Amino acid sequence: MFEARHRTISHSGVSLHSQPSMNSLLRIRRWPFPSALTSASRRRLSSSTVTCRTEDGSPVESPSFVHPWAVVHPNALIGEGVSIGPFCTVGSTAKLGNGCQLHPGSHVFGDTVIGERCVLMAGAVVGEDLPGRTVLGANNTVGHHSVIGVKCQDLKYKSGEECFLEIGDNNEIREHTSIHRSSKSDNQTVIGHNNLIMGSCHIAHDCNIGNHNIFANNTLLAGHVVVGDYAHTAGAIVVHQFCHIGSFSFVGGGSVVSQDVPKYTMVAGERAELRGLNLEGLRRRGFSVTEIKSLKAAYRKLFMPVAANAMGFEERLAILRHVNL
Repeated sequence: MFEARHRTISHSGVSLHSQPSMNSLLRIRRWPFPSALTSASRRRLSSSTVTCRTEDGSPVESPSFVHPWAVVHPNALIGEGVSIGPFCTVGSTAKLGNGCQLHPGSHVFGDTVIGERCVLMAGAVVGEDLPGRTVLGANNTVGHHSVIGVKCQDLKYKSGEECFLEIGDNNEIREHTSIHRSSKSDNQTVIGHNNLIMGSCHIAHDCNIGNHNIFANNTLLAGHVVVGDYAHTAGAIVVHQFCHIGSFSFVGGGSVVSQDVPKYTMVAGERAELRGLNLEGLRRRGFSVTEIKSLKAAYRKLFMPVAANAMGFEERLAILRHVNL
């Protein structure tokens, strides 16, 4: 995905890595931008390119665009076709894959790897100058003012310890979302592929999120929460630390989840309780009538025993496994 190469950037003979003086910054801020710029000036700004160099120092031409007002460290590794807008920051150990787009005011810090064709919207922050690493796969969108891959909010975290975050491919992370790195070096926060994480969600340290999940606005996951695949949360829900949210389940809006949510089920309530199977979600995911009928039978035997002296949950579960329901 990345070539081991360093980049140097120049514009009109001036290094873009030199720090402007306060007077020059003030002069820039007084410009009635963009109307005061001539057509020729606008053409020069829009045609700024990156000259990449391989390990042996030979130049490699790339159509990447870096705005003159971006701050990009010369040791950062930049792929081809990358667009970096004004007021962006790219740190010394950052790696940007081919076709990435950094909108104005977005930042990449620390040992951070961003895969191909990722988009950072204005104000997004990815990574932090901490031991450890933040990794994003390909085709991810990080929404406006989201903060991804920063230090966890866990007092047990020891300063200087490595912490990790790994995000897969094709995830849409909307505005004002926060996703934190792990709390210990032997663990990591993991998010899979094809998830939709809506605005103002929070995924805390050491969470493990599967694939194809939909988290509605203000879904808040505490530390060490595990979510399967194709789970769906409504808005403004809270999940207690170490809880498991099963695959194909649904959590109703405003719920407080303090216990595990079984697969295929629907829960809701100020203290979330079982409300039956997630029938609509199962149909949408292509479960057949026969499969849903079997799940209904299993649900009744597990969670709705008729006999007053019914066996315990584990015993009922063992029977269902034996009869293959």
